[in-house]
Amino acid sequence: MVKKSSRLRRVLVYAALACLVLAAIGAIAAGAAWSTICRGGACPSLAGLEQYQPRQATRLYAADGRFIAAIGQERRTLVPLEQIPPVVREAFLVTEDKRFYSHHGVDWFRLAGAAVANARARGVVQGFSTITMQLARNLFPDALNPLDRGLKRKLREMKVARAIEATYSKNRILELYLNQINLGGGAYGVESASERYFGKTVQELSVSEAATLAAIPKGPGRYNPRRFPDRSVQRRNTIIELMRRDGVIADTTASLAKAFPLRLARRGAGSPETAPYFVEYVRRVLEDKYGKRLYERPLKVYTTLDLDLQGAAERNLDRQLRMVESGQAGAFPHRTYEQILARATAGEGDSHDVSSYLQGAFVAMDPRSGAVRALVGGRDFEDSQFDRATQARRQPGSTFKPIVYATAIQSGRPPSYIVDDSPLVLPQLDSTKPWVPQNFDLKFKGPMTMREGLEDSRNIIAIRVGMEVGEQSVVDMAAQFGISTPVPPYPSIAIGSADVYPVEMVAAYSVFANLGWRVPTTPIVRIEDHKGRTIYSAESERIQVLSRDEAWLMVDMMKGVITRGTAAGSVGRYFHIPAGGKTGTTNDYTDVWFIGYTADLVAGVWIGFDQPKRIMDNAQGGRLAAPAWTNFMREVYERKPQPPDWPRPPGITSRLTDRVTGLLHGPLCPKEDAYTEYYLPGTEPTRECPRRAPAQKGP
Repeated sequence: MVKKSSRLRRVLVYAALACLVLAAIGAIAAGAAWSTICRGGACPSLAGLEQYQPRQATRLYAADGRFIAAIGQERRTLVPLEQIPPVVREAFLVTEDKRFYSHHGVDWFRLAGAAVANARARGVVQGFSTITMQLARNLFPDALNPLDRGLKRKLREMKVARAIEATYSKNRILELYLNQINLGGGAYGVESASERYFGKTVQELSVSEAATLAAIPKGPGRYNPRRFPDRSVQRRNTIIELMRRDGVIADTTASLAKAFPLRLARRGAGSPETAPYFVEYVRRVLEDKYGKRLYERPLKVYTTLDLDLQGAAERNLDRQLRMVESGQAGAFPHRTYEQILARATAGEGDSHDVSSYLQGAFVAMDPRSGAVRALVGGRDFEDSQFDRATQARRQPGSTFKPIVYATAIQSGRPPSYIVDDSPLVLPQLDSTKPWVPQNFDLKFKGPMTMREGLEDSRNIIAIRVGMEVGEQSVVDMAAQFGISTPVPPYPSIAIGSADVYPVEMVAAYSVFANLGWRVPTTPIVRIEDHKGRTIYSAESERIQVLSRDEAWLMVDMMKGVITRGTAAGSVGRYFHIPAGGKTGTTNDYTDVWFIGYTADLVAGVWIGFDQPKRIMDNAQGGRLAAPAWTNFMREVYERKPQPPDWPRPPGITSRLTDRVTGLLHGPLCPKEDAYTEYYLPGTEPTRECPRRAPAQKGP
């Protein structure tokens, strides 16, 4: 018995000695790693941190001089610590680093607790970063990459945090942190976030609002109060409870703060939500022009944006998309935007650039200068920054047809030129099956004028006209209209099978509004450097695409689309200012469009899904997209003078024409088939129509 007890003691002694040796080896190894982790400049230098000033942002202004937004890698307003209320400081401290004022950069108690929790979970479920460690990571992102989850990066972060603590006071560290922290949506620091979310300075924040900001760093996307208000309130209340338990606030104060509703500032001029897709569009233009230099010194950029038109575009596109989703335009066989956001709020979905709900784009511009007056690239910039107006490539459908007819007019074919709307079978180079195009209504109406073919958007007429003038001629004309995407010379391009950027398709219609001239699109008027010197000024370049007479004929034909054709019910019935336009629908119902113009404003609407799929059965641009254009234009012209009609050029001639034959109308033809047609000199018909019975209406 004694021998067994003696052996057990020896085993325990040896085990203890082994543990001590292993601990010593571990300590030596840890010490060696700690002492060498920053060798060779692996850790950033703290020199100059006291004079640290983050880069200032470039400021954007609307056409009327109103401030729109600041752009840059980070947007912030610096405030000294004494101007940040104690309740805001405590909200962040209780959430991010309770022992901030007692540790020296690394909270060893928290580290030990995180190690135990992670070991039990066999994974990383709890972190231990202090405010100083977060500051080190935020101030030196190149050296301490947050995406690097390795042990070396964490050790370097701890080492830099200890160095910061040894050099600077706790208050200075907290001040830097509260001015540096990412609080979502491009807002950095508590002052910028206060303005962004609550429309007030940080000094004015309530307990509830302070806790709302402190909730964001755990996940700036996940706890964004605009995108996920329920989730934000839930975490806010957790933080308020932590503040109560720590004695930072009284019980009654905590109860009132938890019950306080989330009240966010309205989105308006000067907020980061003002025209976010336009702001991002300008940022990309500037970065293309100046590269990374854009972020080194602040600029003043005076843009072409009209805030009133922008607001009208956003309202009317949103209203139309909700109308489509409601089923008022026909059964909508998809989940709606609201349903998908509700699932995301419940944690069942993640945000990404390719959205799964119905999307839209809206562009409005001044055709005379190419100035972009309004631009909407999607429904929710915070959910998806992909700009469907300037970055998406979509099939334009029938909105491409005016380019085909413009080619025909330029070739000498008059609007009364007769084309046969009859079945067409065409071979395909990449298939043994022929292409058999159809009209939207799956019917054929026989011979008709080009004017009628455009007004009724007959696919067969457009295809036959495109083939007659030559597909390459249409391709060349599209390039002259400003279409930069590839347009292959196939018959199908006549009905819009080639992908285009919506902004270019809308801008192409400025050729008609300008009676033949194209002016390149621009979102910028001028740029000033940090000293107020003008370093860029936009100069309008005018490129003649059509003659004045040719363009006027096209405008007259496109007026018919609105007064008698596919847009008569949705546009012509409600909008009575002289205007031309064209509806657009792809054959598989994945894209719907309407692009229209007056003499001083061109605007276009696109609706569809990011991943192309059928919107609904029988989707039509005139029914689904055109109402947004109509309501936008009506709202715009309630506030601005109505433009005049396009004056008929003196070279244009007119004839009483027979709509069935395209010939001169004479006494032998039915009176109801007579109409006044316009011609380029030399293209007028010379013969009268033969005797015949009145044309039968209908299919």
